[in-house]
Amino acid sequence: MGSDIFKLPREAFVNKFIAKTKFYEKATLSSKLQKEFVDKIQKITWKYKLAESTVGFTKTATVTEIQIFEIELKEKVIPKKVLQVIDKTIPYQILYRFVFNESVAYGITLKENTSVENYYFSNWNEDMLFDFTGIDLEKVYQKLVKAFIRNEAKTKSSFQEIIDGDKKIKLLENEIVALENKISKEKQFNRKVEINKILLAKKAELKDIKGEVK
Repeated sequence: MGSDIFKLPREAFVNKFIAKTKFYEKATLSSKLQKEFVDKIQKITWKYKLAESTVGFTKTATVTEIQIFEIELKEKVIPKKVLQVIDKTIPYQILYRFVFNESVAYGITLKENTSVENYYFSNWNEDMLFDFTGIDLEKVYQKLVKAFIRNEAKTKSSFQEIIDGDKKIKLLENEIVALENKISKEKQFNRKVEINKILLAKKAELKDIKGEVK
């Protein structure tokens, strides 16, 4: 995977190294978080800046610029706590490209200004298709977030409905896995039956939500 998979205009190309200490200075970090920066991250490069001046799309009140950061990792694990520090320091939406040896993964922050609501990540070496077109930067950003949503919520009409539907589906899927684990460990038959009732109700709810959003 080449680093120019984004095929963005030359004007948007920044390719500027960002020292990790920049984030220490801006945010008051605990020694544990500083250690995480040092131990987990090899290098941070600001690859692209999507703004009115570089890509020609107009900004909106919520999306004034979109940044693309490439993060070289020291291990094949995405350091979410470090991302939260980066996002609190930089008041723009960020698309991340993570690199570890020959492996590549992507992530994006759902946020307004420096307030982080959620993160979305691809799998390692998953083919991602990013569409950098739209009537304004907000629409471009929404398309980027949608590229990470793989379930039935993606077919909803409004962006907020897609985000809410995805959140509900993921929450129910996690609850179902937890209940299935609980049943497999439970020794008492009566208790197994009780948990199984809850499990069936959660599965029915998930089926309904998935049916609703198709």
